[in-house]
Amino acid sequence: MWPFPRKPEQRSEVAVAQSDPEFLRVFGLENWLAVGSGEAVTIESALGVPAVFAAVNFIAGTIAGLPLSVFQRTDSGRQPVKGGLADILGGVANDDALVSSFDMIKWWVEQALTGGRGVLFIDRDAADRVVNLWALEPSKLTVKRTNGRRVYNYRDGGAVAYQARDVLDLPAMLKQDFFSHRSPIMTNKEVIGMAQAMTRYGGAFFRNGGVPPFAVTGNFQSGKSMQRAADDLEEAVRKTAKEGRQALVMPTGLDIKQIGGDPNKNQMIEAQRFMIEQIARIFSLPPVFLQDLSHGTFSNTEQQDLHFVKHTVKRWVEQIEQEMNLKFFGRGSEFYVEFNLDGLLRGDFATRMNGYAQAIQNGVMMPDEARELENRTKASGGDRLYIQGATVPLEQAGIQQQGAPQ
Repeated sequence: MWPFPRKPEQRSEVAVAQSDPEFLRVFGLENWLAVGSGEAVTIESALGVPAVFAAVNFIAGTIAGLPLSVFQRTDSGRQPVKGGLADILGGVANDDALVSSFDMIKWWVEQALTGGRGVLFIDRDAADRVVNLWALEPSKLTVKRTNGRRVYNYRDGGAVAYQARDVLDLPAMLKQDFFSHRSPIMTNKEVIGMAQAMTRYGGAFFRNGGVPPFAVTGNFQSGKSMQRAADDLEEAVRKTAKEGRQALVMPTGLDIKQIGGDPNKNQMIEAQRFMIEQIARIFSLPPVFLQDLSHGTFSNTEQQDLHFVKHTVKRWVEQIEQEMNLKFFGRGSEFYVEFNLDGLLRGDFATRMNGYAQAIQNGVMMPDEARELENRTKASGGDRLYIQGATVPLEQAGIQQQGAPQ
């Protein structure tokens, strides 16, 4: 089920000329392009490269798994908002199709990381409250300027023009016109094509059960005798593999000479490792998250973990937060949405506990605040600030006890 706004819509026919780049999009060929490696690079073929699939899946899944909450600015500080939009962003994105917020946000980010743009439609009720989020297929969407404003033309049977305030737009990189976008995969199609070619070559190299190509020599009297020798050898190889033998018994008069090379001599391992590093650069992802530990140590692996949060996740999180705040609430609103990057420590119990302890002992966080983050009930005296020392309430710090010596 595709969404349609409940307010009056501006409808128009979208004409597509064969000379227009949109013509390829109609037939689903907009992402097809052969590169110097001889590989036809598409979004789907690129995802067949393990490093590309891992990078897209890892970044999108990490961002979708972060807690996303709605807050209101008040004179006493920010207050969390419950229900309504908070339930949509933290639970069910739309109630008609029963799509979870995790799946919707993950899909949204995946489209930006692959095709270069992710788009969600904001469904509002008669009171202008957000009630659902719907996925819009990027290949059916064009972004244009109409009377100085951004308009999203969506083709699904007919043509529908969505206003910018009704669309959550997540581009990976915009072009000079500030409307069209660049695809990370298609912009780096040469590198992706090389990785596809390397994957395909590796499969062909090991096609014969891991046995490199070889030549059979012998004293053949005719073509038939040569064919019989080849059949005998093939049968001997098959029988040896089936029975799990450690030695291959050669038919009389035949000799094998290797004409291929092993992976080390062909530098396949080095080439594939270099492709992983190149793909990691495309997505600004430390290689350790693509399971490449060739240069990893105990210390620099931890630093790469910090790099991922500070220079990869932070960039996407801030873009998503600002887009949501602008489209949900408008400029200057007292309401806003925010990701909690502490959610990345959900599986690190020791680090969380150490952080809570320091915050509580230094008067930064109340015990009940820490307990709430851990989904625990409130404790007696947990609604006050404490400092280290005698661990007394903050308002009693510096007050001498009665009877204490002067």
